Amino acid sequence: MSAAVLTLSNIESGYGPVKAVRGVSLSVHAGRIVTVLGSNGAGKTTILKTISGIIDPRKGSITFEGEDITSADPTHVVRRGLVHVPEGREVFPLLSVRDNLLMGAYTRKDRDGVARDMETVFAYFPILKDRASQDAGLLSGGQQQMLAIARAILAGPKLILLDEPSLGLSPKLTKDIFEIVVRINRERGTTILLVEQNANMALNVADHGFVLENGRIVMDDTCENLREKDDIKEFYLGMKETGARGERRWKKKKNWR
Repeated sequence: MSAAVLTLSNIESGYGPVKAVRGVSLSVHAGRIVTVLGSNGAGKTTILKTISGIIDPRKGSITFEGEDITSADPTHVVRRGLVHVPEGREVFPLLSVRDNLLMGAYTRKDRDGVARDMETVFAYFPILKDRASQDAGLLSGGQQQMLAIARAILAGPKLILLDEPSLGLSPKLTKDIFEIVVRINRERGTTILLVEQNANMALNVADHGFVLENGRIVMDDTCENLREKDDIKEFYLGMKETGARGERRWKKKKNWR
């Protein structure tokens, strides 16, 4: 197994008097896709914000490639190669698509490398190349999500924190986005820490998963094993047990994404 590139040790974090994360410890190994699952309000987004320096933890430590980055300035975190794609995309609406992408590369000095990465993201997302001169605010929600991910790639990341990439997207767009996420991981070797409510999709693309409830990790296993756990099937994959006399047969619930 590869070495842990990111380690959280007993992290507590929150907003004002509200403690959203309660003693979370987890490791993300280099070259892997790792997912954090949980219901709304479980503390998933707070974990990502704490890692990237948007929120300072009240307790615990965070190390990235052996360096303590606990409470580090977000600019330092980005320069170290750890990039956050926030929930809700948050593109610069009045800047062009190309300028949004270049904003992702603001810490870089290697112009040739930036140019190569620009061509790479245009290959991943051809619609962005077609609309390179268009204001980002005029893109659809799915296109803005593509732009947010592409902008992260322009930063030259070693690890991407990806928060709810399927939020508000159609099933087809969700599938397209996740295919690109897997390509980024496999082709570029970029480690990804994924927060996602679409548990079925997340468990199918990720290598390892953590389940968060009320700010605490309650499960920690390979995604292959998590997919077979009864609690995961019922509460996250939308399946319910049918049959009698202890038979375990599962079927999809209706109206479940």
